[in-house]
Amino acid sequence: MQDTSSAVLVISSHVVRGSVGNRAAVFALETLGFPVWAMPTVVLPWHPGHGPSTRLTFPESDFDKAIDDLIRAPWLGEVKAVLTGYFGNAAQPRSVARLIRALKEKNPDLLYVCDPVMGDLGGLYIPQPTAEAIRDELIPLATIATPNRYELAWLSGAPLETNNDIMDAAIALGPPRILVTSAVPMMAGGTGNLYLTGKHALLAEHRLIDNPPNGLGDLLGALFLGRILAGMDEEKALQLATASVFEILARTAKRGGDELTLETDASSLSTPMAMVQMRRLVHPLQRTKR
Repeated sequence: MQDTSSAVLVISSHVVRGSVGNRAAVFALETLGFPVWAMPTVVLPWHPGHGPSTRLTFPESDFDKAIDDLIRAPWLGEVKAVLTGYFGNAAQPRSVARLIRALKEKNPDLLYVCDPVMGDLGGLYIPQPTAEAIRDELIPLATIATPNRYELAWLSGAPLETNNDIMDAAIALGPPRILVTSAVPMMAGGTGNLYLTGKHALLAEHRLIDNPPNGLGDLLGALFLGRILAGMDEEKALQLATASVFEILARTAKRGGDELTLETDASSLSTPMAMVQMRRLVHPLQRTKR
């Protein structure tokens, strides 16, 4: 049973239809038993990948004032963790960085997960100044960063062709814990999530499913955060979070859905049954000793 006083603040995009951004993260965390504070950065009718979608944005000054409200909120001490994702402009990460620092002053043990939602195999899909603001303002504050391989490649300025490349880039990025999605698989026809800390290098793999719906990274970050916040050890947290995402993805694909079916498959969030291949990789610090 989770501590109901451990609220999670989630800051990302909101869609009217679909299961991406805050819609995915909030549902996952609440299913795991956590109260959630949710702040949208932009609002859209649906993910732009489905077609033209009007982008509702906030004036920078209004967003900044809302951040000030949160910093002054008498309930701020309830927030034990923060998850950030998609940002609508370069000013928002700077505002959120102020909030993170204020939270850390109240609670030095604050768990901050930064999902640098900025791009994929095709490159950046947000303006470069926004990506730079995430890199410069938020990554240095993160307890855990959860980039995909292509976002990490942009952040590191180098192509990442192997898991050794990914681990070297993760160490150079700075946060003490990095969870990299779309890592290089070791099993045929698979895909993996690579988790690196100062002492652990873990790879969680499952079968690759073509043409997946959007929102997998949002979901994984929220589930992993929830498991860690509940006190679970990192290897088990990685295994369960990966299993949940794969199970929901597989069930959504079987139904032919174009959005993750989180509400139908809520049990997959709490008690996933899917098999995940766990591997221990040679940590970069061990490589340097050889």
